[in-house]
Amino acid sequence: MKKIGLILLLTFITFQSYSQTKNFIDKPYLETTAIVDTLVIPDRIYLSILITEKDTRGKTSVEELENRMNTKLIALGIDTKKQLTLNDVTSNFKTYFLKGKDVLKNKAYTLLVYDAKTAGKVIAGLESSEISNVHLTKTEYSKIEQMKIELKQKAVVKAKIQAESMLKPLNQNLGKAIYISDLNSNITNMLQGKVAGIQIRGYSSNYKAREYNPIDIEFEKIKIESTVTVKFGIE
Repeated sequence: MKKIGLILLLTFITFQSYSQTKNFIDKPYLETTAIVDTLVIPDRIYLSILITEKDTRGKTSVEELENRMNTKLIALGIDTKKQLTLNDVTSNFKTYFLKGKDVLKNKAYTLLVYDAKTAGKVIAGLESSEISNVHLTKTEYSKIEQMKIELKQKAVVKAKIQAESMLKPLNQNLGKAIYISDLNSNITNMLQGKVAGIQIRGYSSNYKAREYNPIDIEFEKIKIESTVTVKFGIE
């Protein structure tokens, strides 16, 4: 008897679930998809800086170049304690051991700046200090998650407007939303890697010191796009 009761209970639950699904499908509804996008200016720009004794043919130590870099960055208004991080320290000691060449040391840093104009000043300023291995690694927008939420909200509003306009010729009224699907949020034009960014190579001894006034430009804007699908009941 217990087994029969359990089977009847499961059958009733399955039937109820099927009935609810069927009722939902049987209701008249309108489905629409809306896409909203925007462009934002990147406000987090990452520069990779390689300090190497090779650039001065071993005439200037890494320590001296490091001090020059720090002094120059502070002069440009950069907080090196917060914006500059050390990534790696290497040397060609193995090459020296095998071939009898001079040992040349390297230090790699990542510098965070907040606009293209400052990035240009940093590149030119470091070049004048005999530090020429600088390239852009990536750009970001600091409020991107907040922007995604705002775009999703706008997409839902747009979906409702689209649905209302579609029902207007039919003289029917739009009901409540009965289903919402957040399909995706795409982000494009975020620069990553050496190929995508600024890259300066060469010996700084060829650089003629002069005041650098970068033109007022920005990096390529980041595109953020949100897509939603909404089903509305039809009254």
